[in-house]
Amino acid sequence: MSVLIEEARAKVNLTLRVLGRRVDGYHDLASLVAFADCADRLTLEAGPELSLTATGPRAGECGEVAENLVIKAARLLDERIPGLVLGHFALDKQLPVAAGIGGGSADAAAALRLLARLNGIALDDPRVIEAARLTGADVPVCLVSQSCLMTGVGEQISPLSFPKFCCVMVNPRIAVATVDVFKALGLKHGEILVGVTDVVRSLAWPKLDAPVEELLKALARGRNDLEAPAIKLQPVIGEVLTALRDAQGVRLARMSGSGATCFAIFDTDADAQAAAAVLRQSQPGWWVHAGTLG
Repeated sequence: MSVLIEEARAKVNLTLRVLGRRVDGYHDLASLVAFADCADRLTLEAGPELSLTATGPRAGECGEVAENLVIKAARLLDERIPGLVLGHFALDKQLPVAAGIGGGSADAAAALRLLARLNGIALDDPRVIEAARLTGADVPVCLVSQSCLMTGVGEQISPLSFPKFCCVMVNPRIAVATVDVFKALGLKHGEILVGVTDVVRSLAWPKLDAPVEELLKALARGRNDLEAPAIKLQPVIGEVLTALRDAQGVRLARMSGSGATCFAIFDTDADAQAAAAVLRQSQPGWWVHAGTLG
């Protein structure tokens, strides 16, 4: 059987509002999510044993194979589908880890898509969706890998149509643990934030044919509630945002997820490429990508 291939695209939270914390400790979120044109690459070759090898510039950051989300997702699906054909995964790791762009979650989602293709299973099969949800909060949205409104703890997904935005993504090569950022946010179990209804209403997306200016204004009305606590933990995130906001042609700059990756939307691809070039020269240790979001 030929080798199957999937791209694991980076997830970007254009907005991220924390609506409250449930009594079970999980946080309710509302987030406009887009996907970038940078990605890891995952392949699957059918075989009798489940295994994984990692190569690429970020392979050393993947940790132990047994703890990788690709393996976790595959095992969770195997527990739910008798006779599931597994095999060997090969991961070309390009995206930074613990970066707020769902790198590991995108890899796990790609693994589920590959296993679904190999075994002739629909992606909307409840067993696939359950495996995604149990693997991690960002895996369900990465499974569909398209722009959407994500709510709940990440399991409620409503597809949306975004235009292609020219962007620059920057990670200062500092890992940020999501659990630490939520801890710094300081919500108690069962605490609901004031104005939840207004938050959800503000996330309404303009019509598809709306002018770009209207779309950008809609994004500007949002924010990332995890940005402030993340900056307290890692002040360099504030430096990244300042550098992006000072770039020529920038329209919006914000942190994605729980950080430390930040993104900026530009008027033109030329502006985005120019800003990326300046950042690469001034900060050679940072991960910088210029491309598109949508």
